[in-house]
Amino acid sequence: MLRPSLALEIAAALLAAFLLIPQNTATSAHPQTKTDHIKISTIPARPEDVSTIDGIVKAYYDVISGPAGQPRQWDRDHTLYIPEIRFVEFSEPKDGKNTARSRTHQQFVDKAEAELGNSAFYEHEIHRLIHRFGNAAHVFCTAELTATPGGPAIGHSIDSLELFWDGQRWWITSVNIWPGDRPGRPLTPEFLP
Repeated sequence: MLRPSLALEIAAALLAAFLLIPQNTATSAHPQTKTDHIKISTIPARPEDVSTIDGIVKAYYDVISGPAGQPRQWDRDHTLYIPEIRFVEFSEPKDGKNTARSRTHQQFVDKAEAELGNSAFYEHEIHRLIHRFGNAAHVFCTAELTATPGGPAIGHSIDSLELFWDGQRWWITSVNIWPGDRPGRPLTPEFLP
């Protein structure tokens, strides 16, 4: 039988070895990939973007839309949200393993920029469900995705926005993004215009 102090010394040595020896992260269940950070500057919010629910929802879609090669409006986008905003993206891959991934604004911007790259992408609201109580509003938007302004739809998303009125302006406090229609699962009537 080990004396108690020797057992503690061995346990401490093993713990130190585990913490100090580099771990192989390449086999992690969620390997990290390096993404370039997009610089986001702090600018004042446009009054037309934040003075009404219509304005903030319109701006939410305007900032990410644009032709190939045109930088997205990430500085303007940043003005729409509370400082600690979280974006939760839901995915429904073909393997049936649905996931929800939470991101900061910076992480969302970096991912969106990497995915959109130099592609033309336009997103605009086509339908809205809204519930409001006092200074809070929950807005469910159906968005249409196109490759050209006014072009044929290449997809839809359902965006759930939580909004807060601080007495002077609206803020988006959280964003949930669901994939919209897909083969075998059309949008349901409550999400259609």
